[in-house]
Parts: sequence; C-alpha cells; structure tokens
Amino acid sequence: MRIIISAIFFVVGILLFFFAAGYNMIGLCFVGAAILLFISRFGRRGHRLIAIMLAVFVPTLIGLEIPILRAARTDAPDTTDYIIVLGAGVNGTTPSLSLLDRLETATSFLKAHPSCRAVVSGGQGPGEEVTEASVMWEYLLRQGIAEDRILLEDMATSTEENLRFSFALIEKETTDPVVAVVSSEYHLYRAKYIAEKLGYTVFGVASPTSNLLIKINYFLREAPAMIKAYLLD
Repeated sequence: MRIIISAIFFVVGILLFFFAAGYNMIGLCFVGAAILLFISRFGRRGHRLIAIMLAVFVPTLIGLEIPILRAARTDAPDTTDYIIVLGAGVNGTTPSLSLLDRLETATSFLKAHPSCRAVVSGGQGPGEEVTEASVMWEYLLRQGIAEDRILLEDMATSTEENLRFSFALIEKETTDPVVAVVSSEYHLYRAKYIAEKLGYTVFGVASPTSNLLIKINYFLREAPAMIKAYLLD
C-alpha cells in the first residue's frame, strides 16, 4: 500500500511541478513525501535515514522562513515619498493574479497617501506581449491615479534590476527620499535584502496573495530563493 501511495504522491508532485503554474514547490513537497514513504519500507534503517533527513531539512527551512514571515507586513510610514511597485507576470496583456494583487495594494496606498508617487517597474518577459510596467501604468491610470504621480521603468528583468533602475529614476528627481516597495508579502524580505545590498533602505507595503495555495507555494519557494541570494552575496 505504501508503494502505491508513494507512486501517487510522486506522480501528483511531478504534474504540479511541471504543469501547474504557481504550484511547483507544493509539487516538490509531494515528491519529497513520496521519497520518504518509499524509504520507510526499509524498516529501522529507513526510519533512521528519514530522521536524519528531517533533522537537517526542517530546522533549515524554519530558519529560512522566520525572517521571510516577519517581513511579510506593511511597515511603510505615512511620510513615504515613493513606492516602487515590483512587476510580476503578464498573460499576454493581462496582469497575472500576483500582479493584480500588487496593483490593488498600490492603488489603495496611493489613494491613502496623495503626496506619494509610484514607480512601476518591470520589463517584458517570455509570453508577454507588452512590458509589465506598461500594464501597471494603464491600470493605475484607470483607477484614477494622476499620470504625473507615476514613473515608468520598463527595462528590469529581476528584483535587483527593479530596485536599481527604479532608484535611478527617483534620484533624478530628489535626494534622500523615503521609499517603500510594493510586492507580494512573501517577497518583501528578499526585496529588502537586495535593496540593502545595493545600498538602499526601503520599507515594505505587503500585497496579500489572494490564492491560499499559491501563497503557501511562494512562501516555500522563498527559502531556496534566499539561499541563492545569500550565496551570491
């Protein structure tokens, strides 16, 4: 029976990882569960190996996730001069769910802080007919945000470029501004970490991810993403 369940978990995991956008880490969890179930067939030796694997993996994951979870909140002050809205996927010319969540959050913040301006940041990726920044620009205009409150940064292809290129635009207009980053809540810790590496201090405006499973998936994904960021430091 364990072999059958293990096989089912493995197949489900592979399908989620390769064919379900936004569920790749959940797919890896299914694959991991399948492997552990298979190893458990080998009695005491298998259980010992599972215990060792979990003793290494679980504390590492918890250690990585704690700062990610702590940063997943809005701490931008009312004196914020600029928000940098980080791009996410665009399906053709339509914002993805993650990007739509970020835009709704940005709109609310801008309406609540009339003196704050926005930099919409994101280039054109694979499968996107237009730049992410242009989609964000048009969305904010439709929501009643004045055109002179929006700066367009349409070249960035990574979080580091989002921040570097956006600050280049901001620094042309002012010095020593108070800047906050608008991004999905799970992404704020990494965005702040990268900004600090670039020599900038930013606050966060957390965009709640509306799909619970996708939220779980991306919180899990941030752990290996942070390992990569630490290694590249």
